[in-house]
Amino acid sequence: MENPLRRLPRGRLRGRRPAAVVAVLAVLLGGGVWASVAAADDPVPVHRSDRMMEMPGARIDTSYFVAGAGGGDGTGRRPAVLIGHGFGGSKDDVRAQAEELARDGYAVLTWSARGFGKSGGRIGLNDPDAEVKDVTRLVDWLARQKDVLLDKDGDPRVGVTGGSYGGAISLLAAGYDPRVDAIAPRITYWNLAQSLFPDGVFKKLWAGIFITTGGGCQRFEPKLCELYERVAVSGKPDDAARTVLEALSPSAVADRIKVPTLILQGQSDSLFPLGQADQMARAIERNGAPVAVDWLSGGHDGGDPETDRADERVSAWFDRHLKKDTSADTGPAFRVSRTGGVDSTNGSANLRGATADRYPGLRGDVRNIPLTGRAPEQTFANPAGANPPAISSVPGAGALSQLSGLGVGLSLDFPGQYARYDSAPLDTGVQVTGTPTVKVRVKSTSDDMVLFAKVYDASANGQQVLPHQLVTPVRVTGAKAGRTVELTLPAIDHTFQAGHRMRLLLTATDLGYASPAEPATYTVSLDGGGLSVPTDPKLATASAGIAWWVWGLPLASALVAALLLLSARRRTTAPAPDPALADVPLQITALSKRYGTSGDRYAVRDLSFRVEKGQVLGLLGPNGAGKTTTLRMLMGLITPDGGEIRVFGHAIRPGAPVLSRVGAFVEGAGFLPHLSGRANLDLYWQATGRPTADAHIEEALEIAGLGDALQRAVRTYSQGMRQRLAIAQAMLGMPDLLILDEPTNGLDPPQIREMRDVMIRYAAGGRTVIVSSHLLSEVEQSCTDLVVMDHGKLVQAGPVAEIIGSGDTLLVTVDGEVTEAVIEKVTALPGIETAVRAEGGLLVRLDGASAQQLIAELVRMDVPLTGVGPHRRLEDAFLTLIGGSA
Repeated sequence: MENPLRRLPRGRLRGRRPAAVVAVLAVLLGGGVWASVAAADDPVPVHRSDRMMEMPGARIDTSYFVAGAGGGDGTGRRPAVLIGHGFGGSKDDVRAQAEELARDGYAVLTWSARGFGKSGGRIGLNDPDAEVKDVTRLVDWLARQKDVLLDKDGDPRVGVTGGSYGGAISLLAAGYDPRVDAIAPRITYWNLAQSLFPDGVFKKLWAGIFITTGGGCQRFEPKLCELYERVAVSGKPDDAARTVLEALSPSAVADRIKVPTLILQGQSDSLFPLGQADQMARAIERNGAPVAVDWLSGGHDGGDPETDRADERVSAWFDRHLKKDTSADTGPAFRVSRTGGVDSTNGSANLRGATADRYPGLRGDVRNIPLTGRAPEQTFANPAGANPPAISSVPGAGALSQLSGLGVGLSLDFPGQYARYDSAPLDTGVQVTGTPTVKVRVKSTSDDMVLFAKVYDASANGQQVLPHQLVTPVRVTGAKAGRTVELTLPAIDHTFQAGHRMRLLLTATDLGYASPAEPATYTVSLDGGGLSVPTDPKLATASAGIAWWVWGLPLASALVAALLLLSARRRTTAPAPDPALADVPLQITALSKRYGTSGDRYAVRDLSFRVEKGQVLGLLGPNGAGKTTTLRMLMGLITPDGGEIRVFGHAIRPGAPVLSRVGAFVEGAGFLPHLSGRANLDLYWQATGRPTADAHIEEALEIAGLGDALQRAVRTYSQGMRQRLAIAQAMLGMPDLLILDEPTNGLDPPQIREMRDVMIRYAAGGRTVIVSSHLLSEVEQSCTDLVVMDHGKLVQAGPVAEIIGSGDTLLVTVDGEVTEAVIEKVTALPGIETAVRAEGGLLVRLDGASAQQLIAELVRMDVPLTGVGPHRRLEDAFLTLIGGSA
């Protein structure tokens, strides 16, 4: 998943191979370091000059890129481009795009904003007296460069682009510096107060991410730190806070932005939704400047950022408005990316574009959809502490929200905390492009009321998805007396298929926002009875380019998986706990799981073993042995066909409470790369809804051994550090039973050794670890006990030393190669269970025969023996135990 606050372009390659370094000149010129890079199939090098620039109150780290020998000497002047980075990032994040634009004929300057990267100063959230003036000084510097085209003395031809934080600075630069000639802001804000305090409701989750991404409150200007802490404690934004953020916003200079503007905004974006792009487009159009709007598939919540396509549009936009190239194709006035099936090779959504020759805004051609509820007037509760909260948008969940058009999504609403109104099944499909609205009559037992409105797409089979996982909050004051309010729902582009219903939910809580902590009863009813939805029939949609069956089968699998996950929420009647097993971490008895509906093909069959406290148990077996199936049954993700699993005496069922004592690391963990390791863990634990004191986070971190790296962004971590962070996440709450599935995948030998130490330290406190791994040498050194499986069955279980030193397995060394004929003859001998080739000879497992009898038979077969003795390696024992399955 991409960085939520740094959803930035990483540069496009346009079919080129990755750039190869052809020369690095460590020459200090005016405080700068020059480097030269060129694409493998592009003879034109790109020269980069790094330098620290002194600004009032901070030193700013910059890089300057030009193409052509000698850093542009003799190649003529060219327009310049400034590229800003996302929040929490640095100039390094935009280096690839800078090099590409340099190859396209621009002089490119990147910089790390105050408080980020190697730059000094405090974070001012693009303060006009700090970060914005820094950009003005960067433009001054460009005007003095011999490579840069000037419109007049001191006035370079310059464009500004960037994503998120960098997108806002491009707008602000155009508003404060008349020398800026064109801009291309990406997934950014127009009014920061509206973004973080929509309709007077505090967007607490995203605000907290801002602070942690910035490195903590102390890294911000004091007035901003005080503002955040004040609002976070009260849970309610005040006028002073709104005034401060509005003054830092591009909307404060709306009437001054008069340059050609390409606006690229994300659909999967609960931080800076499409409404922010609409406001900037309307304002800049009123100033008479050319504007194009592009709704990207992804956004701060994740999904596909469409980096290559967006980079191409930015480059073409600058070609037209900076190079004055009238042949440059800047694209349509409005484009929106739509999901057109799923790529069967990687499961990602296929995208297609819908375009129009004008920007339609958010209200287009309006259609009214009648709604009805179980009762005209409905009553529901705002629970004490606003807990548990409903779940709509979650930073990083954009990979799911991107598939909302295909019926895949993630959302959760608690009974008794919402009112629901449905449309009749739609006669024809409805393509909604823009912001639906609805009028409601509301009343509360408290004067301060916060509502959340969202529209689900409900299919005939009862499934519902929330388009792009978006929700609208609204604060209603004077609610005791009753109020009529018009709710403007999130802007979306979504097709409601024929036969589906539009489902309006009005809820009392949402995970991402602060709600009144005081319990209250809300009463709502529709005022007018319908949902007003915008459409734009003039939008022309490109062909998806693939047949339905290419994506239909993967989609069906995704839906089945979603149903399985949702079914885990349902509780089933479980057998009573067994007091005799209360101190036993795990006992598996006669466990079986069939393949699908097959009656005689088993993934796991009659499996039984027991794990005691303090053990580090290695679960071994070849591919297809049933290890992963066993672990999934153990975690309650799939249901056995027979037998039972008991954890501390409790039978395992989907959602069993005892699973709170189990931590698991299976197939890697997803982290937000812009956040520090510590912030990722804090956010994960907050999402569980469990008390902070129960996390034991310091204890987990001490065992994981990440040290000072916890304060660094995860994007800087090595693979080994990411694995240790993932295991630290599994250890939160210090579960009594920790399950690790292939924890050393992708690690080098030193990292594997570190991972071994982590497991041993965790078990040392009397807890239990189960680890599935193919690295037998590591299992031998880190595990106390083993369970060996093959073809779904138990082959052997016991202490590692016992299995390795088992006297019924012999290593037979011979002079020369052992032929297949000899192996077959040895295997056929009476009292011999298996014989497999090993380095230097054979591994033979006895089943009744003695070592002396085996030696006699080998001599009789003229096998050139050089030695016979018990084996001493786990690998040898494993190969012997599973025989031909290896």
